[in-house]
Amino acid sequence: MRKILMVLWVLTLVMVSCKNKAEELTKTPIKKAAEVVSKDGEITQVSGDLKIGGVYPHLTTYAHGRLDGTYGFGSECGIGALAVWNDKLYMINYAAHQPKGSEHKLYIIDEDMNMEIFEGSIGGTPTARMVHQESNQLLIGPYVIDSTGNIRVVPYSRMEGRLNAYARHLKNPETMVYMYDMEGMLYELNVNTLEVNKLFDDPLPGWHGKGGYTSQGRLVVSNNGEHASEGRVTHDTQDWANEHYKWEESWKVDKEGIFGPDNLGILAEFDGDNFKVIERSQFTDITTKHGIYAVPNDDSPLWAIGWDKKSVRLKVLDNGEWHTYLLPKATYNNDPPHGWFTEWPRIRAVGNGKMMMDMHGMFYDFPESFSASNTAGIKPMGSHLRYIPDFLNWNDQIVLATDETSIQGNPLAGQPQSNLWFGNYSELSNWGPASGYGAVWLKEKVVAKTPSDPYLMSGFDNRILHLQNSGNTPVSVTLEIDPNGDNNWTALKTIAIEKGGYTNHIFEKGLKAEWIRLTSNRASELTAAFHFTDDNLKDGFEGTDLFKDLADIDYAGEVNHAKLYSNKTNFNLSVYTGAIQGGEFTKKEGLEFTKFDFEFVKGIKDTTSLEALTVESVGAQVDFNNNKVESDAVSANHVWSEDEASIIVHAKEYDLRLPKGKVDYQDILPPGTTRFRREVESERELANVGGTFYELPLFKVGQEPRYKMMRPVATHNKQISDFNTWNGLLVLSGIKKDASNSEHIYTSADGEASLWFGGIDDLWSFGKPVGKGGPWKDSAVKANELSDLYLMTGYDKKTLKLRADKDVKITLLIYVNHYLDEPMKYKTFDIKAGEELTYEFPEGFSAHWAQVKTDKACSATAWFIYE
Repeated sequence: MRKILMVLWVLTLVMVSCKNKAEELTKTPIKKAAEVVSKDGEITQVSGDLKIGGVYPHLTTYAHGRLDGTYGFGSECGIGALAVWNDKLYMINYAAHQPKGSEHKLYIIDEDMNMEIFEGSIGGTPTARMVHQESNQLLIGPYVIDSTGNIRVVPYSRMEGRLNAYARHLKNPETMVYMYDMEGMLYELNVNTLEVNKLFDDPLPGWHGKGGYTSQGRLVVSNNGEHASEGRVTHDTQDWANEHYKWEESWKVDKEGIFGPDNLGILAEFDGDNFKVIERSQFTDITTKHGIYAVPNDDSPLWAIGWDKKSVRLKVLDNGEWHTYLLPKATYNNDPPHGWFTEWPRIRAVGNGKMMMDMHGMFYDFPESFSASNTAGIKPMGSHLRYIPDFLNWNDQIVLATDETSIQGNPLAGQPQSNLWFGNYSELSNWGPASGYGAVWLKEKVVAKTPSDPYLMSGFDNRILHLQNSGNTPVSVTLEIDPNGDNNWTALKTIAIEKGGYTNHIFEKGLKAEWIRLTSNRASELTAAFHFTDDNLKDGFEGTDLFKDLADIDYAGEVNHAKLYSNKTNFNLSVYTGAIQGGEFTKKEGLEFTKFDFEFVKGIKDTTSLEALTVESVGAQVDFNNNKVESDAVSANHVWSEDEASIIVHAKEYDLRLPKGKVDYQDILPPGTTRFRREVESERELANVGGTFYELPLFKVGQEPRYKMMRPVATHNKQISDFNTWNGLLVLSGIKKDASNSEHIYTSADGEASLWFGGIDDLWSFGKPVGKGGPWKDSAVKANELSDLYLMTGYDKKTLKLRADKDVKITLLIYVNHYLDEPMKYKTFDIKAGEELTYEFPEGFSAHWAQVKTDKACSATAWFIYE
């Protein structure tokens, strides 16, 4: 009897334990994701208080407002404009190209995060916002909102276009405003009657209109692309002109000097009667310290931000004169000449007397006092992965608008969606590093004794200048600094460069300088490229708790793997659970994670989600509408592989080598078993390979990314099997099976499915990129044959170990700018047979790629250690 009672007691304990475990696994979120009010099948109000990593999932915007979530049309829905009005947050999202309207909406959010969707929304591609002072109205897209919240709509039948900039009127500012559209049309709008008058159809070269602002008695406008070509053109001026015959007839400027392969986009001004070209470069935002609260008779310094292939460009109109300043690029996502991928980076007030600039993936502190006579105060805060069309301060928080999931050239998502991020100003400096790259000269003919434009120096920890003289005579380049931003320049150093020679200069850490400029004593063909990098790279400690439930690469327990897809036929997330065994991902079950309840339910209703199970191959691509493109370059090979030396990325026309992570990854997660690359922000991709995330800039949607412009984000050394953006959140799979529910972890009732949810810029908290490897490891090498390119961008402490079986000379070559095809000769090492040479790169050294070669055939190792 005692034995029977003992058995029953043990069984009871087991049952209680199982019950507790089941209750733990089926715990619902502390907060419900969303409560919804609808009318005639359309969502009219959404509320909720669930917040994950700065994101409220219920505030996600879509290309439509249908309650059942069925997607109809619209390949993009970035949040293009934000404004605070009547103590509420107003926002509009936009379609990819809909000048006559779409299903996109105007949203109104109150301080309790209740969101109302305006039933009279007419969508389109609007990003304009301005407060008209005299009538006390907010103009945002096609909506005119008075001080009581009453909304009037300017129909697209009256003002057709992709509405991207309102500006004060030069002649009738009390009742009129200018509207500048993306196709280049310029309207005037009566803010009282909403009558519209079109002034010009397309008065300027370039396309993809962006900024517009009135200051110092002129309207300044910009566009950021070139319609005639989706690539930098190389043909002659006459051919370039011939391609523009359709548009030239409407231009209102002199065409002399307009054409050329690097003449992309425009910055121009209008005096009320005539246009004048300021510069033929790609420009976006134009503003003053008053921002959207444009004031009458504004004589403040006017700022315009843009770029060329060398650097970010900041143009300043001060007392009627234009001045130019250069800044580095943190990312090359924005660079393509068509302008699609640089939508609306801004300069805006962010509260407490602060302003912030966001350009080419970098946040900067931007002083409202910035002028031609006082250029001090611009400092980098840090870089980011988010695609941010607008931002502001509201209720003592920074609010970032995003453009997250698009479906243009992106078959791995069913419908576009974007959300907001809420947080503190200080958090923005704690994402990516304050590292950036640029140039003042790029293999160009430099005029003797003529200073370059000033280039930002302030706020960066490590600063190196790479100098190359491609000319036939020696030159001396003088470096001058402006220590205080008051235009008092001081000579710092003069550097001699032999003909055809290379040298570099690492600046002292304690050097105080706002700006630097360079002058050559002789005319020559010169390159002067800067790499500025951050000392404060994360060591991964911040992410210890955040990512503790993601399985480490050497974790021996059970792991919940999954492939993910943002649904087309409803708002849910498709989750294909599975296991990685025998070199393959084996699907187990199909589940949907629900939009409004944040729960796993059985079955997948969206058949298009099967795309998530496809394995990418080299050369595979799709068109804008996600139709597969047939190409002779498509290969059955996986996009990456691994050998003794390194991770190898196989592009269509070249191979690139990357550092290895903690272990040989292919032994645990072979190629094809996990997601290699995926679009995570609109027109921006991430790669996950070898235990590190990398950012991959695109040139055209659906095509192979520009791998040569990649940068590492963070090394995780986890078993991450897929990653996705959904509902405004980053989603990761590869979770320990026994993980408990939390803010970031959600687990199914049976414990067979688990996902991690957070923000895209949480990835930086994994820790700085590290790794080891090289182009050679005991490799048979031919004399003077260049190795594959090996990545150097974004790594911190760098050491090179060289070894060979013969006495040889090994030359290290480096690439310092993505628009230069040829490398620079950094250093030649004498190697004794069988002996290992160790070279530690100096602190502050940075380059994008490395190559090595030997003077003799041999067996050699070139091993880079990044710590």
